[in-house]
Amino acid sequence: MGYGQEQQGRGQVGRRTLLGGAVAVAAAGAMATGAPTATAAPTAPTVPGAPTAPGPSGTSRPPRTSALWREFAGSPYTHPQIPYVGKAGQRTGADRFPRHRVVADVRAYGAKGDGSVDDAPAINRALAAAGERGGGTVTIPPGTYRIDDVIRIGHSDVVLRGAGSGRTKLYATKNLTELIGPYGSRYGGDKSSWSWAGGLIWLCPRGRWDTLTAAIKERAWPFEGWTGNKRDEWRTLTGVGRARRGDRSVTVQDASKLKRGQLVLLRLVDDTDHTLLEHMAGGGPGTEAYDWDAMTKLTSYVPYEWPVRVTAVRGRKVTLERPLPLDVRPEWDPRFTTLVTPLTGSGVEGLTLEAVETPQSQHLLDKGYNGVAFQCAYDCWADDVVVRHVDNGFGLIAASACTLSRTRVAGRGAHHPYYCREGSHDNLIEDFVIERSTVPAPAGTQLHGINVEGLSSYNVWSRGLMEMGTFDTHRGMPFANVRTEITVTNDGRHGGDAIAGPLYGARFTHWNVTVTNERAGLIKIDEIAPYSVTAGISEVREFDQTDVPDFTGELHARLEAYGRPEDIRPRNLYEAQRGVD
Repeated sequence: MGYGQEQQGRGQVGRRTLLGGAVAVAAAGAMATGAPTATAAPTAPTVPGAPTAPGPSGTSRPPRTSALWREFAGSPYTHPQIPYVGKAGQRTGADRFPRHRVVADVRAYGAKGDGSVDDAPAINRALAAAGERGGGTVTIPPGTYRIDDVIRIGHSDVVLRGAGSGRTKLYATKNLTELIGPYGSRYGGDKSSWSWAGGLIWLCPRGRWDTLTAAIKERAWPFEGWTGNKRDEWRTLTGVGRARRGDRSVTVQDASKLKRGQLVLLRLVDDTDHTLLEHMAGGGPGTEAYDWDAMTKLTSYVPYEWPVRVTAVRGRKVTLERPLPLDVRPEWDPRFTTLVTPLTGSGVEGLTLEAVETPQSQHLLDKGYNGVAFQCAYDCWADDVVVRHVDNGFGLIAASACTLSRTRVAGRGAHHPYYCREGSHDNLIEDFVIERSTVPAPAGTQLHGINVEGLSSYNVWSRGLMEMGTFDTHRGMPFANVRTEITVTNDGRHGGDAIAGPLYGARFTHWNVTVTNERAGLIKIDEIAPYSVTAGISEVREFDQTDVPDFTGELHARLEAYGRPEDIRPRNLYEAQRGVD
């Protein structure tokens, strides 16, 4: 579908007019009583333009623009601590989602919507038919639709749209272990990869789904990203010349295989001295002294693969829709390559996915009662979607430029309410809620929160309410990610194997964060994360899980407006960056 076709907004109001103060008050009351909040599309806990803090005499104090923001505005694409994320999300952060024409109603394919029969075959037939006709919207009227199988969106430009998260429910009776089979880890051990992969609604291109699930059934545990199960399904389009982080245009060796609108993969290979990994961590003596060779899980994550769309080709000059995430240097063998056929322009809207309620599994042994997964997806989205009683909520697995808007994780408690891994980049999670669990967590389980790992970069979590969980930076050295305008009861823990390397690469930014229980861990990162920013977080103290820096020496981290989230301006770093050209 072209960008000029009719579009729909994110709910009833735009992101810049959401009213959030009442939500924050209600959430605080719910956390104090332990009562779960009502299931509805989430709204933001705070809003830009909220009343200013009172001055000494009780009068309003005018907003004060952050010194760090002023620095950033002077060099937005190359600031040493704050990443430029103003183009995160589908279609570079567009306010509206594409509005595909309605081509099918699941009832026409045999769905009942009364919970009496398995409606998954009918829903999947409708989705496949829409895809085979070139795309369109498949509607699910109000009702409860029992699903005994995975709901698969495997064609581009296909949207599954319910009547609203309070009116259309998919009730899932089986888990992914039952439906596909046990899924072990490519790194060995007895872990279940359903603890961080797959969904009962799964947006993944057909070809990639087929090879992935075939490998799982054969117990040949695969890589999960853009270049196939063995990371060998690519070919070179052209070499790329030297460039700097933040550049929008690059010079290539041969542009004959590139064209406007094409989705390509920028591939950067680490060298024997690990200078690419050092660059991702900000460089300097601490990164040079780090024992990268011992981090065998981390080194398996490179090459770094970054999908991006070409916007112009003029001779050998190629312009991209987003600034470069890293420097491009000859020693990293930079090139544009092909990638597996992606899923683009597809989404899921206006429904609740509820799994049959079962006790949460022991840590890393999830059976796969998982919510919505985006895999090898680009410019895709979820809007007004609730998942309940799931092992893992919303997953981004080698997914880029996707938006999750007005989403909620509810019910008995999840392992990863939100997770972002396997080289996922440029995604936006906004207006999200993690409800407090309705039952106590069984012994031996673990709660993370909003997860990022595996060299994932330039992702944004914006305007969130977390009644439980934490900012789970899960090793694997993710870098240049932003969490902004979030209220959190910080009671989760981070995970990650020791051989997966550092918790943080460079340019993590936590901006305007209110911590309701005063726990510092994973929120106040100025003494942990290199070239990071902690700005406008409430006063916290160290208890429970406590980390130490992975790198020795000076971290070059910045701290501003500590203990005064109400003072930080702009209130929302992502929204402010949207106005930076």
